[in-house]
Amino acid sequence: MNRLLPLVAISISLALASCAKPSAGSAPADAPADNASAPGAGELTLDPTALRSISVQVVAEHPLPRTLTVAGKVQFDEDRLARVLAPLAGQVVDLRVKVGDAVRKGQPLCAISSREATAAVGEHTESHKDLELAEKTAAMAEDLFNHQAASRIALQQAQSDLAKAKARVARNEQALRLLGLQSEADTDRFDGRVLVVSPIAGAIIERHVTDGQFVQADSMPIIAVADSSTVWVIGEVFERDLHLVTVGDEATIATTAYPGEHFTGRVNYVSDVIDPMTRTAKVRVSVPNPRSRLKPEMFASIALGVGASDPALTVPASAVFTENGRSWVYVSKAPDRFARRSIDVDQDEGTDRRVLGGLHAGDRVVTGGALLLREEEGKEEGKEDGKRAE
Repeated sequence: MNRLLPLVAISISLALASCAKPSAGSAPADAPADNASAPGAGELTLDPTALRSISVQVVAEHPLPRTLTVAGKVQFDEDRLARVLAPLAGQVVDLRVKVGDAVRKGQPLCAISSREATAAVGEHTESHKDLELAEKTAAMAEDLFNHQAASRIALQQAQSDLAKAKARVARNEQALRLLGLQSEADTDRFDGRVLVVSPIAGAIIERHVTDGQFVQADSMPIIAVADSSTVWVIGEVFERDLHLVTVGDEATIATTAYPGEHFTGRVNYVSDVIDPMTRTAKVRVSVPNPRSRLKPEMFASIALGVGASDPALTVPASAVFTENGRSWVYVSKAPDRFARRSIDVDQDEGTDRRVLGGLHAGDRVVTGGALLLREEEGKEEGKEDGKRAE
């Protein structure tokens, strides 16, 4: 029994000594349990120089305008389009314009040499001579009747001839005015050529004649002039959406020809007729067109403003980028740390995107410099791949 006591004391001493030693996997007593400043997995850390290229914005709720988007096509404003007809049959001479030329209102486009015009001027001269003779005859008949030297029938006949002569002169003068001969001076200077002038200011968009060509006075235009400072964009709205659209609504026009640019106009007509085949009604938007950038027959997208929606969580469109069919943003975790996050957004046009999932109010997203962060992330992925290869 006495021999066992020293052995028990030695065993207790060894056990206490082993408990006092720190294990190989445990942290020292004075080391913090967690380092809050260390970047987490998948996070990027930028130096102060690179941070100058980064812009951050807080995600918040904003009222988004409700829009109805329909396909459309650009057309000339018909109130600013003139199709010039030949005023009479003849030969085109002195053709002064070609397609693309800018013209002023009243500017000569060409002239038409016509025997009909020459005959009309001759008829005008003869009618004036006949009028002078009829006036003298009527005055003489009245004087003779007053002196009982002529019958009442002779007086009435002379007065009737005078009325017919006046009517003939009036018809001829009207015909000459239609030919551009407004005064006796114009008639005296007439050389057999009738000037054709532009009825509006604009540009020549069509020319169907050449110098020396013979034309007829019919409904076929010889030249078309258009003022494209304002154009129409015609779209079709389904009948179920017609209650959302009214004349005066603002509309935003986008085209593939000018990506990222928008033109603003207003609805000035909603058709009263539904197309029985497509169940749609035509909607016309009048759009200012500086520098004539919108061309007729261009396809366009018409976003019709149909009121404001309830506040919704939005993110700037500049913050969202697409990769492998998914939408992503970079979220700021700290002033110098960023992480990529997958989100769901509504792909509407405009400066903001409605957030459907992946972000919360108060999150800070990168709105400028996402490309820089993507490059840095690519470098980090390259390093990781190199380590795995080793």
